[in-house]
Amino acid sequence: MKSTLKIALTGTLILLLSFQASAQTSKYKCMLQMSNYAGEGAYIVVSLINPKGDYDKTLYVMGDDKKWYKTLKQWHKFYSKRPTDISATTGASVTGGDRSVTTLEIEDAKINKGYKLRFETAVEDNKYYTNDIEIPLTTEGIADKTEGKGYIRYVRLSRI
Repeated sequence: MKSTLKIALTGTLILLLSFQASAQTSKYKCMLQMSNYAGEGAYIVVSLINPKGDYDKTLYVMGDDKKWYKTLKQWHKFYSKRPTDISATTGASVTGGDRSVTTLEIEDAKINKGYKLRFETAVEDNKYYTNDIEIPLTTEGIADKTEGKGYIRYVRLSRI
């Protein structure tokens, strides 16, 4: 009886600790406005970049045909080393002048800790932008409208 009670208490303690250790996340509406460019739809990857400048996690991919992922050269190097199922975070590519609204889920512990959101873009037979937009993952950075350098005109985030 005592050993059964010990096992039950140990299991409960482990369960409680695992709930506490799980990361708290917040959802952000991401409104992306494309610039007016000529060409095919842009493939866009939104990545979480750690304080060292390395890829930490893929948050969203706009473009669902995997054969074009290699055109997102820097992200594809990361993705091919640690392939994960990104089907839940994949949507259609976005063409020139269009607007896209998606939801990003970001761990609260990453805010104000040196992380960034990187928007990487590629368009078939056109220039590739490793860093079309980089948004500091700070309270202020998330609140600002951020202008793009390539195919993205701007991005605006708002907490849901």
